[in-house]
Amino acid sequence: MTSGVRNTVLLSLLFVAIVLAGFVMNVMREPVLTTQQLREQGTFVLPTPREIVLDGLVDTDGEAFTTADLEGRWTFLFFGFTSCPDVCPLAMSVLSQVERELAERGDDELFDAFHGVLVTVDPERDDAATLAKYVTSFSPRFTGVRGDQAALAEFARQLNAAFMKVPSGEGYTVDHTGNIIVINPRGHYHAFIKVPHERDKVLAAYRAFASAW
Repeated sequence: MTSGVRNTVLLSLLFVAIVLAGFVMNVMREPVLTTQQLREQGTFVLPTPREIVLDGLVDTDGEAFTTADLEGRWTFLFFGFTSCPDVCPLAMSVLSQVERELAERGDDELFDAFHGVLVTVDPERDDAATLAKYVTSFSPRFTGVRGDQAALAEFARQLNAAFMKVPSGEGYTVDHTGNIIVINPRGHYHAFIKVPHERDKVLAAYRAFASAW
């Protein structure tokens, strides 16, 4: 076999290998869902992301929580409280599962850009120490946010969320919106994910947002 023929054969084999590798990667790659497919799963993307104004909110270190804390990453935010018996721990657990899945897959870019936040709607009982312990039990990278009732109500209003104290036995509980709010890397309200929350649905939504960004 002449060197010319040998080179042609080698190049042909290399081309076939590249095509096969591309085919395998396309088959194995998780499909990115469309906006309609996301909606069918309970994720609703706003036609135009909305700017957010933050005022009077602090994190568990007592530092002001501002739009700068939302910029440069995808924030998955939940309004809840530490003594919530059901939907709050479930939502936070789902977010921690998503984060862990990204880490286990070695998807460093998406992992680094993922930010979980719990905004307490019960600041009377959720002091900084209580909130910090609760939030970091799900992930040391997650953030707890507090504020007075007026600041919390205004923040919730901007994100189409609501909460209300309700008498219960000798004390009270807090009814609140169960959506996970998604804030994009510009710090704008981007989407919301309705209950029931599931790891795979949140992960699929995140991948769709990030791929289109």
